[in-house]
Amino acid sequence: MFIEPRVGNGRELPRRGWIEVVVGSMFSGKTEELIRRLNRAKIARQRVEIFKPALDTRYHVEDVVSHNATSIRSTPITFPQEMLLLASNCDVVGIDEAQFFDASLVEVCNQLANHGVRVIVAGLDMDYLGQPFGPMPALLAVAEYVTKVHAVCVRCGDIATYSFRKAASAEQVLLGETDSYEARCRHCFLEGQQEKSAAETDAVATTKH
Repeated sequence: MFIEPRVGNGRELPRRGWIEVVVGSMFSGKTEELIRRLNRAKIARQRVEIFKPALDTRYHVEDVVSHNATSIRSTPITFPQEMLLLASNCDVVGIDEAQFFDASLVEVCNQLANHGVRVIVAGLDMDYLGQPFGPMPALLAVAEYVTKVHAVCVRCGDIATYSFRKAASAEQVLLGETDSYEARCRHCFLEGQQEKSAAETDAVATTKH
Protein backbone atom coordinates (compact mmCIF):
# COMPACT_ATOMS: atom_id res chain seq x y z
CA MET A 1 0.00 0.00 0.00
CA PHE A 2 1.38 3.39 -0.99
CA ILE A 3 1.13 6.00 1.75
CA GLU A 4 1.30 9.47 0.24
CA PRO A 5 3.90 11.70 1.88
CA ARG A 6 2.63 14.58 3.94
CA VAL A 7 2.33 17.81 1.98
CA GLY A 8 2.83 21.03 3.97
CA ASN A 9 0.59 24.05 3.62
CA GLY A 10 3.46 26.14 2.23
CA ARG A 11 3.45 28.72 5.06
CA GLU A 12 6.23 27.27 7.21
CA LEU A 13 8.40 25.68 4.52
CA PRO A 14 8.99 26.24 0.80
CA ARG A 15 7.15 23.84 -1.48
CA ARG A 16 9.02 20.55 -1.87
CA GLY A 17 9.00 18.35 -4.93
CA TRP A 18 9.71 14.69 -5.50
CA ILE A 19 9.25 11.88 -8.03
CA GLU A 20 6.97 8.86 -7.65
CA VAL A 21 7.13 6.00 -10.15
CA VAL A 22 4.45 3.33 -10.63
CA VAL A 23 5.63 0.40 -12.76
CA GLY A 24 4.52 -3.08 -13.73
CA SER A 25 3.46 -5.21 -16.67
CA MET A 26 0.46 -4.58 -18.87
CA PHE A 27 -2.91 -5.10 -17.13
CA SER A 28 -1.36 -4.55 -13.69
CA GLY A 29 -3.27 -1.37 -12.78
CA LYS A 30 -0.55 1.24 -13.30
CA THR A 31 -2.83 3.80 -14.90
CA GLU A 32 -5.58 3.20 -12.34
CA GLU A 33 -3.10 3.93 -9.55
CA LEU A 34 -1.90 7.06 -11.35
CA ILE A 35 -5.47 8.31 -11.76
CA ARG A 36 -6.26 7.55 -8.10
CA ARG A 37 -3.35 9.64 -6.87
CA LEU A 38 -4.15 12.50 -9.24
CA ASN A 39 -7.81 12.56 -8.21
CA ARG A 40 -6.77 12.74 -4.54
CA ALA A 41 -4.55 15.70 -5.37
CA LYS A 42 -7.50 17.40 -7.08
CA ILE A 43 -9.70 16.80 -4.03
CA ALA A 44 -6.97 18.50 -1.99
CA ARG A 45 -7.37 21.50 -4.34
CA GLN A 46 -3.90 21.19 -5.75
CA ARG A 47 -3.15 22.34 -9.28
CA VAL A 48 -2.79 19.21 -11.40
CA GLU A 49 -1.64 18.59 -14.98
CA ILE A 50 -1.58 15.19 -16.69
CA PHE A 51 0.43 14.30 -19.77
CA LYS A 52 0.65 11.30 -22.06
CA PRO A 53 2.51 10.47 -25.31
CA ALA A 54 0.69 11.76 -28.38
CA LEU A 55 1.22 8.38 -30.09
CA ASP A 56 -0.98 6.58 -27.53
CA THR A 57 -4.49 6.87 -28.97
CA ARG A 58 -5.76 3.40 -28.04
CA TYR A 59 -8.73 4.52 -25.94
CA HIS A 60 -8.92 8.28 -26.41
CA VAL A 61 -6.93 10.97 -28.19
CA GLU A 62 -6.66 13.17 -25.09
CA ASP A 63 -7.84 11.30 -21.98
CA VAL A 64 -5.68 8.95 -19.96
CA VAL A 65 -7.80 5.79 -19.78
CA SER A 66 -7.10 2.60 -17.83
CA HIS A 67 -7.95 -0.90 -19.05
CA ASN A 68 -10.97 -0.75 -16.74
CA ALA A 69 -12.22 2.43 -18.45
CA THR A 70 -11.31 4.79 -15.58
CA SER A 71 -10.29 8.07 -17.20
CA ILE A 72 -8.94 11.55 -16.53
CA ARG A 73 -8.35 14.49 -18.87
CA SER A 74 -4.77 14.83 -20.10
CA THR A 75 -2.59 16.73 -22.56
CA PRO A 76 -0.96 14.66 -25.32
CA ILE A 77 2.64 15.71 -26.00
CA THR A 78 5.44 14.54 -28.27
CA PHE A 79 8.51 15.75 -26.37
CA PRO A 80 9.03 15.76 -22.57
CA GLN A 81 10.35 19.34 -22.68
CA GLU A 82 6.82 20.54 -23.47
CA MET A 83 5.91 19.82 -19.85
CA LEU A 84 8.28 22.48 -18.53
CA LEU A 85 6.17 25.17 -20.16
CA LEU A 86 2.72 23.62 -19.75
CA ALA A 87 3.20 22.66 -16.08
CA SER A 88 5.02 25.77 -14.87
CA ASN A 89 2.31 26.67 -12.31
CA CYS A 90 1.35 23.15 -11.18
CA ASP A 91 1.60 21.47 -7.81
CA VAL A 92 1.32 17.95 -9.23
CA VAL A 93 2.25 16.53 -12.64
CA GLY A 94 1.10 13.09 -13.79
CA ILE A 95 2.73 11.24 -16.70
CA ASP A 96 1.25 8.07 -18.19
CA GLU A 97 2.91 5.52 -20.51
CA ALA A 98 6.28 7.09 -19.72
CA GLN A 99 8.20 4.30 -21.45
CA PHE A 100 7.25 5.80 -24.81
CA PHE A 101 9.14 9.04 -24.16
CA ASP A 102 12.85 9.50 -24.87
CA ALA A 103 15.64 9.70 -22.29
CA SER A 104 15.15 13.46 -21.80
CA LEU A 105 12.11 12.63 -19.66
CA VAL A 106 14.42 11.91 -16.71
CA GLU A 107 15.92 15.40 -16.73
CA VAL A 108 12.49 17.00 -17.19
CA CYS A 109 11.11 15.10 -14.18
CA ASN A 110 14.13 16.13 -12.13
CA GLN A 111 13.70 19.78 -13.11
CA LEU A 112 10.03 19.74 -12.14
CA ALA A 113 10.77 18.07 -8.80
CA ASN A 114 13.63 20.47 -8.12
CA HIS A 115 11.17 23.34 -8.53
CA GLY A 116 8.76 21.94 -5.98
CA VAL A 117 6.47 19.84 -8.16
CA ARG A 118 5.22 16.39 -7.14
CA VAL A 119 5.80 14.24 -10.23
CA ILE A 120 3.89 10.96 -10.57
CA VAL A 121 5.06 8.71 -13.42
CA ALA A 122 3.42 5.49 -14.62
CA GLY A 123 4.83 3.11 -17.20
CA LEU A 124 6.03 -0.33 -18.22
CA ASP A 125 9.36 -1.24 -16.66
CA MET A 126 10.02 -3.99 -19.23
CA ASP A 127 9.29 -4.40 -22.94
CA TYR A 128 7.89 -7.50 -24.65
CA LEU A 129 11.30 -9.20 -24.47
CA GLY A 130 11.57 -8.66 -20.72
CA GLN A 131 14.23 -5.94 -21.15
CA PRO A 132 14.28 -2.52 -19.39
CA PHE A 133 12.07 -0.13 -21.33
CA GLY A 134 13.06 3.38 -22.41
CA PRO A 135 13.71 5.94 -19.64
CA MET A 136 12.08 3.82 -16.93
CA PRO A 137 15.27 2.35 -15.36
CA ALA A 138 16.78 5.82 -14.90
CA LEU A 139 13.50 7.16 -13.47
CA LEU A 140 13.42 4.32 -10.95
CA ALA A 141 16.93 5.29 -9.88
CA VAL A 142 16.15 8.97 -9.21
CA ALA A 143 12.64 8.56 -7.74
CA GLU A 144 11.94 9.02 -4.04
CA TYR A 145 9.02 6.58 -4.13
CA VAL A 146 8.66 3.44 -6.27
CA THR A 147 5.58 1.22 -6.48
CA LYS A 148 5.62 -2.02 -8.49
CA VAL A 149 2.12 -3.31 -9.21
CA HIS A 150 1.36 -6.81 -10.47
CA ALA A 151 -1.08 -8.43 -12.84
CA VAL A 152 -2.34 -12.03 -12.80
CA CYS A 153 -0.77 -14.58 -15.12
CA VAL A 154 -3.37 -15.69 -17.66
CA ARG A 155 -1.75 -19.12 -17.87
CA CYS A 156 -1.33 -20.21 -14.25
CA GLY A 157 -2.90 -17.51 -12.08
CA ASP A 158 0.37 -16.59 -10.35
CA ILE A 159 1.66 -13.02 -9.94
CA ALA A 160 2.53 -11.60 -13.37
CA THR A 161 5.34 -9.13 -14.04
CA TYR A 162 5.88 -9.69 -17.77
CA SER A 163 4.01 -8.45 -20.86
CA PHE A 164 3.96 -11.39 -23.29
CA ARG A 165 3.39 -10.36 -26.90
CA LYS A 166 1.12 -12.65 -28.87
CA ALA A 167 1.27 -10.60 -32.07
CA ALA A 168 3.96 -11.39 -34.63
CA SER A 169 6.05 -8.21 -34.52
CA ALA A 170 9.65 -7.42 -33.62
CA GLU A 171 9.05 -3.69 -33.06
CA GLN A 172 9.71 -2.57 -29.49
CA VAL A 173 6.71 -0.23 -29.58
CA LEU A 174 3.49 -1.96 -30.61
CA LEU A 175 0.29 -0.49 -29.23
CA GLY A 176 -2.22 -3.15 -28.33
CA GLU A 177 -4.48 -4.72 -25.73
CA THR A 178 -5.55 -8.30 -24.95
CA ASP A 179 -5.51 -9.08 -28.67
CA SER A 180 -1.75 -8.48 -28.78
CA TYR A 181 -0.54 -8.97 -25.21
CA GLU A 182 -1.17 -10.98 -22.08
CA ALA A 183 0.26 -10.76 -18.58
CA ARG A 184 2.46 -13.69 -17.55
CA CYS A 185 4.62 -14.80 -14.62
CA ARG A 186 8.32 -15.43 -15.21
CA HIS A 187 7.90 -19.18 -15.82
CA CYS A 188 5.03 -18.83 -18.30
CA PHE A 189 6.74 -15.90 -20.04
CA LEU A 190 9.92 -17.92 -20.62
CA GLU A 191 7.85 -20.91 -21.74
CA GLY A 192 6.03 -18.71 -24.26
CA GLN A 193 9.27 -17.24 -25.58
CA GLN A 194 10.64 -20.76 -26.13
CA GLU A 195 7.46 -21.79 -27.95
CA LYS A 196 7.70 -18.75 -30.23
CA SER A 197 11.37 -19.45 -30.95
CA ALA A 198 10.60 -23.08 -31.82
CA ALA A 199 7.74 -22.01 -34.10
CA GLU A 200 10.01 -19.55 -35.92
CA THR A 201 12.65 -22.24 -36.40
CA ASP A 202 10.03 -24.62 -37.83
CA ALA A 203 8.76 -21.91 -40.17
CA VAL A 204 12.25 -21.25 -41.51
CA ALA A 205 12.87 -24.99 -42.01
CA THR A 206 9.54 -25.35 -43.86
CA THR A 207 10.37 -22.40 -46.14
CA LYS A 208 13.74 -23.88 -47.08
CA HIS A 209 12.08 -27.13 -48.13
